[in-house]
Amino acid sequence: MQAVAYARLRRASAPERAGLDGAVLAALAEEAEGLAGDWAPGVVVVAGRGQYVALEHAAGWALRYSAWDPEAGRGVELPAERRLPMRTDTVFDLASLTKLYTAIAVLQQQERGTLDLDSPVAAYRDSATPPPADGSAAARGATLRHLLTHTSGLRPELPLYDLPPQRRRGRVRDEAPLEQPGTAPYRYSDLNLLLVQDVLTSVTSRTLDALVADGITRPLGLADTCFRPPRGLRRRIAATEDQRLPWAKADRGLLHGAVHDENAHALGGVAGHAGLFACACDLAVVCRTLLSGGAYGSARILAPSSVAQLLAPPGLGFQVDQPWFMGELAGPLSGGRAAGHTGFTGTSVVLDPETDTFLVVLANTVHPVRRGPDSAPRARLGTLLARAVRS
Repeated sequence: MQAVAYARLRRASAPERAGLDGAVLAALAEEAEGLAGDWAPGVVVVAGRGQYVALEHAAGWALRYSAWDPEAGRGVELPAERRLPMRTDTVFDLASLTKLYTAIAVLQQQERGTLDLDSPVAAYRDSATPPPADGSAAARGATLRHLLTHTSGLRPELPLYDLPPQRRRGRVRDEAPLEQPGTAPYRYSDLNLLLVQDVLTSVTSRTLDALVADGITRPLGLADTCFRPPRGLRRRIAATEDQRLPWAKADRGLLHGAVHDENAHALGGVAGHAGLFACACDLAVVCRTLLSGGAYGSARILAPSSVAQLLAPPGLGFQVDQPWFMGELAGPLSGGRAAGHTGFTGTSVVLDPETDTFLVVLANTVHPVRRGPDSAPRARLGTLLARAVRS
């Protein structure tokens, strides 16, 4: 793991300056153009290597529709003057990329000695939290490592949005795993990160948004990364879904600047699994920070040993060596070390310690309505970046 810190990312005067093939990067930008309007109304791609951002490209629309027409099976288009074009600084609902920031916050607390990845999460219950229910993940010995590697045995999600507010957190804490934590197969679950959030709150007496702001976004200067974005930022935010029953889980109308995930919304917009908003350049700084061993300029948010724990297979919060969304950035080129994540709203990030490359893909695939998962476009973009790498 590299330990070199750069004062800031620089924009390469030419892709070759970053050790990347310009013709292949041009093909990557052309591929992104083709995705806008097909895979999503709009797309932003940022790619780089080392200290250089070699490609920033925006295509399509951040806001194109006012609603979804279920009878016609298409979106209701806004007049041209009311649409918002996609820009490289457009802010997106990151969805499950939030999990990466929650995982970083855990490793920061481990460095401070306030928690241990392999201690039972039940050990971190504060005086205001009831004891874990019999049969719950905590009562059955689940650890933070089980939660961050999705081996707790918990189901993928619960309909917290259907419960009274005072019951939502307790419902997650009381949920029984389907298998014994630690022996369970990998099962991706939002509930894992909600329990991680509870542990962080218990050991710090602080909310997750405060921990992320003080531990990550403020030191790194990420001005556009936040939970619950202010209304003044709305014209730079990519719209998501026209949430209505029966295709969504709630009736909220067109979402533009409000978190898409129904459970994150039910929990006040701040959740361990979803809720963060950010632009692509802010995500590129996070990639550069991790590729530099946890430091960016004069700011250090993690020790190199903590970064190594985050990114070592199978990854803590991060997913490692996943060709289905990384393309050829995974596999032999990276020596199986490429790490990243996807988000339901159309977001993804990949960083490869072996080639020192990173790829941020942000799209509003759920605007104006959700559709079946399709990560093939992400994988194609990852493959093009991999093919652009020069030795």
